[in-house]
Amino acid sequence: MTATATAPPLALHRDRRFRTFWSGQTIAQFGDRIGELALPLIAVSLLTATPVQVSVLTALIWLPNLLGLFLGAWVDQRTHKRRLLIIADLIRAAVLLSLPVAYLFDAVTLTQLYLVALLTGAGAVLFAMAHQAFFVALVPRSSYVDATSKLSMSRSLSFIAGPAVGGGLVQAFTAPVAIVVNAVSFLGSALLLSRIPVTESPPPPRRSSTMGLVREGLVLVLRHPVLRAALGCTSTVNFFTFIATALLVLYASRELDLSAGAIGIAFGFGALGGLAGAALAPRISRAIGLGRTAMIGVVLFPAPLALTAAVSGPTWTKVAMLAAIELVSSVGVMLMDVNLNALITAVTPDDARGRRAGAYSAVNYGIRPLGALVGGALGTTIGLRPTLVIAGLGGVLAVLWLLASPIRHIATIDEPAT
Repeated sequence: MTATATAPPLALHRDRRFRTFWSGQTIAQFGDRIGELALPLIAVSLLTATPVQVSVLTALIWLPNLLGLFLGAWVDQRTHKRRLLIIADLIRAAVLLSLPVAYLFDAVTLTQLYLVALLTGAGAVLFAMAHQAFFVALVPRSSYVDATSKLSMSRSLSFIAGPAVGGGLVQAFTAPVAIVVNAVSFLGSALLLSRIPVTESPPPPRRSSTMGLVREGLVLVLRHPVLRAALGCTSTVNFFTFIATALLVLYASRELDLSAGAIGIAFGFGALGGLAGAALAPRISRAIGLGRTAMIGVVLFPAPLALTAAVSGPTWTKVAMLAAIELVSSVGVMLMDVNLNALITAVTPDDARGRRAGAYSAVNYGIRPLGALVGGALGTTIGLRPTLVIAGLGGVLAVLWLLASPIRHIATIDEPAT
């Protein structure tokens, strides 16, 4: 189910199948931003959670990525990838709806919150494993960067409007009610996916056991010079940035004394940088090269987080400083993600996309819970501000992986193939 590699670049905005897929992903991304703000606010405001408990909540969302090793190999052997995407959306919608139901009966507990985080994380992993194969069925190789840029722009837009809308919903209707919007977004995504016509070829005959496929995925990622460097880079930056991510809402709420609406405005305005970064990534990579653009992004993404510890002053100053920090960081993450994701897609063999994604995600996303737990421990022992400085400065070290790899010399998406 692979798009022809030699096909000329498509005007993707005129391709109905891609437009439908893009629309579904945009809706789900907006819902996710609301959920990402609402879940920790339920823990902080309704259940008076401690820094460690909030970090555990963040960790549980990403913990299922450790199953990606096996789930990716299993997905590779399935024909109907679109069906798996729909199932993943429906699972997440059903699990999230349990929170507002429990809230109606005054029965929300930290245990339920942990289970919701774990199960929605599992649904996200299933979606991610099937997404790669479905993506290449819709998009020719020559349009990988453009398509990834468009999907990343939607993600960036969601970070602009999502937190502000989410903060308003939380203040007006409480966090559990805001979760309903997140659940409905997954239902909308599932509906749009069901309307995309696609011919899915059966997988090649199985050459080895599931464990053999898992091993193949790990060998591919660890031996391929591009995949190995990209994995080392993104895993390092994820570890350190999740030290900060686990504590950022707690820090803004308790230490900076900002309301849910103010937090949403700061994060939403700051996310304008992500929109700019996603739109500019293809142009910058054409001008200075894909690898160099990715390296700039790797530095710009985590470095501003260290400045979060210096936020102080009246409310408007704190909101403005948070927004500026998020703005620069968001530009960086898009310059990194758009280019590295397109490169990873280009170098992955078609018959190994699921197990490559599983092996890559198990390490790259599996390290996020560890970062979140370390953040909770550091936040409790040395304080929130010093922990944020460590997160920002440590994340910059990720660029060393790219400096020592062939990626620094790659200018276009076709170079790894040659």
